[in-house]
Amino acid sequence: MVTSVQISSRPNKAKEVIAPSRIAVPQQDLSDELFRLTQRLQTSLELEQVLEIFFQQLQQHVNIGGMVYTSPCKQHIKLGRPNIHHVDYQLSRQTAEGDDGLGSIVFSRAKRFAEHELILIESFLGPLIYPLRNSLLYRQALAAAMCDPLTQTGNRAAMSNALQREIQLANRYQQALSMMVIDIDHFKSVNDNYGHAAGDDVICNVAKAITTVCRETDLTFRFGGEEFVVLLNKTDAAGARVIAERVRRHIASLNTQSDQHAISVTASIGTAELNQDDNGESLFERADSALYKAKQQGRNQVVSYDLMDNVQHSLLEM
Repeated sequence: MVTSVQISSRPNKAKEVIAPSRIAVPQQDLSDELFRLTQRLQTSLELEQVLEIFFQQLQQHVNIGGMVYTSPCKQHIKLGRPNIHHVDYQLSRQTAEGDDGLGSIVFSRAKRFAEHELILIESFLGPLIYPLRNSLLYRQALAAAMCDPLTQTGNRAAMSNALQREIQLANRYQQALSMMVIDIDHFKSVNDNYGHAAGDDVICNVAKAITTVCRETDLTFRFGGEEFVVLLNKTDAAGARVIAERVRRHIASLNTQSDQHAISVTASIGTAELNQDDNGESLFERADSALYKAKQQGRNQVVSYDLMDNVQHSLLEM
């Protein structure tokens, strides 16, 4: 059974309902329960926790096996276990400008939902609207605080958080982790010759080149100025060098158009693989040391810290 119901911010009328194998809920008791739910939902801004509170409270009144919430940006949060019979709700908040989409919720279980159960579910969805909106706004604010506004890659704060998390995961599951540090060669001359606006265009173009070549699971951050850091999960030293070489070649092939000028740049890249005793700082220091070596050796090349003894670096054949 599938329905599509638009839930607005206007509260639904409470109705007396009887769920199968459950006790009748008097209207006053239901109103009190919805009031308590509203209070509980306001105790957190974390989206997952808000949905967990809602799901647990609803399960006390309607037999529901699973719930899947899909955010406006298509993130899925699953609670319980999905089953064959389900009912779908599109959530929105009515504003002066129109409907403010808040995503969708799908409830499921092993048998069909009765009409009075749907009415009860919709009664519970009303108090969820504003806490859900607040959680989404909070998540957007956190994401904005971790995003570089020019390139839309992660910023240094995001890198610090991600690096700690990725190192923990790599150590826990005994998986390889590598880092690339990328620096645009002679970037000062771009600003001097073409202006800072053109320099920003070059930085954006390079950021796009990096994310295009790297895998979806790789994490790209603007470390500062014309320097980028990429975390390559499940990638050892040799694999990191292969990816870095692809990035270097792609950057060297770019042309950034600015005031009828085609600006081309190259990049130097240093890589390092996570060692057993590494932390975020030591991993970065080794990758940055390899980058410095690449610049010493003439720029526009890749140097792997872990392979430097074998003089593993490459130049683009122009």
